[in-house]
Amino acid sequence: MADNKSPDASRRSERSRRAIFEAALALVGEVGYQKTTIEGIAARAGVGKQTIYRWWPSRAAVLLDAYSDLADQAAAAVGEVGAAIPDTGDLAADLRLVLRATVDELVDPTYDVPTRALTAEGVVDAELCAQYVERLLRPSLKLYADRLAASRERGEVRADLDLETAVEMFTGPLSGRWLMRTGPLTHAYADRLVDYALNGLAPR
Repeated sequence: MADNKSPDASRRSERSRRAIFEAALALVGEVGYQKTTIEGIAARAGVGKQTIYRWWPSRAAVLLDAYSDLADQAAAAVGEVGAAIPDTGDLAADLRLVLRATVDELVDPTYDVPTRALTAEGVVDAELCAQYVERLLRPSLKLYADRLAASRERGEVRADLDLETAVEMFTGPLSGRWLMRTGPLTHAYADRLVDYALNGLAPR
């Protein structure tokens, strides 16, 4: 069926969506996920709650789209640089660069709070978790896999390298420390992860 929505209506819809995204992220940051409600988002955004329910089935779905939009804006801001992990020919340096950037993002409340909210809700909501993984997590992990695959083709890492396992060696410990707050997230920690993952634990 043809979309007969007028340009003005489309602009109003886009403004409403943008206001809803901003309201959802702001409320989660101010009061936490458990106290964030559809009614609260609607009031903050200046829209009726039925407007929200027309587009999303739950607050988790709103937050997922809001966070996806935030991630898209961040990617657009860095342009092509953010489309892939740099390949300078120095794998360790390239991985340190991207892991340090990940640290900076995880300690930024703009990303930390909604990411924690989505992670916590994903534990009990399998469908939300699957969407989060497919839309946000897997594309990010693929960047690591692509960079490691390039090094594997050049013989810079072992020929039988399993990319999925290798990626988890870099990202898993970082995510675990962030999620459980077992220690500070720093650039130095990111550098150690790269060193240990690439060079192992045996004495040199």
